[in-house]
Amino acid sequence: MKKNRLLIQNSITYAIVIACWILVQILGATGHMTSLLKGLLVPLCIYVILAVSLNLTVGILGELSLGHAGFMCVGAFTGAFFTKCMENAIPSVGMRFFLALIIGAAVAGVFGIIIGIPALRLRGDYLAIITLGFGEIIRVVLTNIDSVIGVDFTYGAAGLKRIPKYSSFTLVFICVVVSCYIIHTIMKSRHGRAILSIREDEIASESSGIRTTYYKTFAFVLSAMLAGIAGCLYAGYLGSLYPSTFKFMKSIEILVMVVLGGMGSMLGSILSATVLTILPELLRSFSDYRMVVYSLALVVMMIFRPKGLLGSYDFSLSRSLETFLNRLLGRTENPKKEAADNE
Repeated sequence: MKKNRLLIQNSITYAIVIACWILVQILGATGHMTSLLKGLLVPLCIYVILAVSLNLTVGILGELSLGHAGFMCVGAFTGAFFTKCMENAIPSVGMRFFLALIIGAAVAGVFGIIIGIPALRLRGDYLAIITLGFGEIIRVVLTNIDSVIGVDFTYGAAGLKRIPKYSSFTLVFICVVVSCYIIHTIMKSRHGRAILSIREDEIASESSGIRTTYYKTFAFVLSAMLAGIAGCLYAGYLGSLYPSTFKFMKSIEILVMVVLGGMGSMLGSILSATVLTILPELLRSFSDYRMVVYSLALVVMMIFRPKGLLGSYDFSLSRSLETFLNRLLGRTENPKKEAADNE
């Protein structure tokens, strides 16, 4: 019975995701979508990946990271450099794109391990300090490495250009779905429960036999890998990369999305990433006051909703539809069983 219930919920979720993609395609094909919104679809999806991945570290794990743009930068330059170097060796654009995503995620994950293992062994704000330094070091190294090694590698402040543009909306949308699915599946598993217990009380978790350093590093590295994938997609969307793009304020921008959406809420991160990506462009006509209005909206939001749009609540549309259909058909369920299924 429980397996059938889970199958129905998953089927509804997949149907909703496919319907959203079809709806966007229809609106774009029929001309009911503005050129502004069309241009924002790919960066919106990229910021969704960045927000939900940082939410894994900041919201779900409870550790503050201030260098998410650094992992994005590592993935972007790694994927772009691989794509340019392998253009003749691997003529297939799809295969080159797939390998670039894997390599970009792997390199970002390696940096996550190097930073996470020593920092996450300690309690406190050490991770925030180290990731802040990491983000700035990566940007400075990529800016000046050519003059040090004497070879045109990243082209310094001039940036890496002529990157093949392979990030279409469909590909980026698939990456968003896969990223959300991975995080959702992990949080429903034993690993996810261990991560949540560490967030609530690390000392009690360690006393219960949970390997706190392992699970904290696991969540942090997964977050870094997803940021690396977002960086690869970002490089494939713009076609050029500049180290100055990945400044400290980029990390703060992603962090604001997580806080605004609600710490620990994946749906909240998705909604806030959508709002904060579209809102600045809608206010572009008020060029003199755009950032004032944008900042004021964030301040008002934090005053009236300090826990974010959704707090720590994650809305499940499939479960809500199933509940609605059960009530419509007059079915009743055991509240204890329903609560156990929702855990």
